[in-house]
Amino acid sequence: MKKKPTTAKTSGPDGAAGPRTLAVDIGGTGIKALTLDPAGKPISERKKIPTPRNATPKAVIEVIRELAAAQPGFERVSVGFPGVVKDGVIYTAANLGKGWRGFDLAKTLARRLKRPVRVANDADIQGLGSVSGHGLEIVITLGTGFGSVLFTNGARVHLELAHHPFHKGKTYEDELGMRALKKKGRKKWNRLLAEAIDDLGRTFNFDALYIGGGNARLIDLKLPAGVSVIDNVDGLLGGIALWRDAPVGRGPTRVAKPARRPASPPPQAATAPAADASE
Repeated sequence: MKKKPTTAKTSGPDGAAGPRTLAVDIGGTGIKALTLDPAGKPISERKKIPTPRNATPKAVIEVIRELAAAQPGFERVSVGFPGVVKDGVIYTAANLGKGWRGFDLAKTLARRLKRPVRVANDADIQGLGSVSGHGLEIVITLGTGFGSVLFTNGARVHLELAHHPFHKGKTYEDELGMRALKKKGRKKWNRLLAEAIDDLGRTFNFDALYIGGGNARLIDLKLPAGVSVIDNVDGLLGGIALWRDAPVGRGPTRVAKPARRPASPPPQAATAPAADASE
């Protein structure tokens, strides 16, 4: 029998009771979850279940229910989704199964878990858990696909760079997604990533660029100033930020926290490593 989540509340740093948040990250290869205390700190271990091969809404929701049943009690839920999301409704899901377009994930999941739910793009949530909140910051995620989001002084602006032209008529996802990594090998993939970093620097003149996602661990580049790799757990920790301001899709979500890193000067072009690191 599955364990039902309890409704008791934990205490924040000041001792006051507050809601706990179940943070869920839906990926093309795995679905992860952990529970955050009122201050946004983990109070459980991160659990992961492989994404179903035919990742329809029904199949994904069943995985989330299984993950939720294994977590401590929680009062609300945040979900990172790999596609375009507005007001909890899914518009695109290129790396999942069929049936997502127009699907109200927030409403359906709230009904199944009996908790309020907010949903945003997974790269957006990773950014909410990573950026300083100062200057122009970009987050990209390298996994099954290619995620992206821009922050201006902490205000979130979702980007869909994945399907924009990038290199020789191909898109960012064509050249930097999982299929490209497997086909081209690690060395060429890193060279293309270096080119993408340079393009983003010249296009946005950003103060900082953060790189996350499961394949960020394969980066062999000497990253230029202002560019850094972030921990994938930020894709869950950022879930608390969805509850700090207006509901997702009803205005910008601002990062309400002190700076973690000083703003850095815009990067110069990255260079690929001399050694052959292809897989």
